[in-house]
Amino acid sequence: MNEIKDIFPRGGANTAFARYFTGKSYLNMLTAEGVPIGNVTFEPACRNNWHIHHADKGGGQILLCTGGRGWYQEWGQPARELHAGDVVVIPAEVKHWHGVAKDSWFAHLAVEVPGENTSNEWLEPVSDEDYTKLP
Repeated sequence: MNEIKDIFPRGGANTAFARYFTGKSYLNMLTAEGVPIGNVTFEPACRNNWHIHHADKGGGQILLCTGGRGWYQEWGQPARELHAGDVVVIPAEVKHWHGVAKDSWFAHLAVEVPGENTSNEWLEPVSDEDYTKLP
């Protein structure tokens, strides 16, 4: 499992959000002004918890995949495999998770869509049983 060559600087360990991840991730905030954009890099088998981006109007998140192989899943839907060049548009109020495949590194830009009264609600971890079923 070779590390990927990040297009953007990897950044340090994602300590601010580590409690919401299974495994190790890295975060480099590319900008916090206007539209916050963070480069998130996942070590093999890392994924974040189920979560929801709340907003009264607008909001949500866009993932711009830049390297490796990963996963995105909405509650009640099958997981979607992700590769460099894929784009995921996550509307506000949709329960979901994203992370890396077991045998790869993965990186994406996380773009926070502006909205009114936005917040993130972190929920339960993705179960090991469900995650290990993914190829």
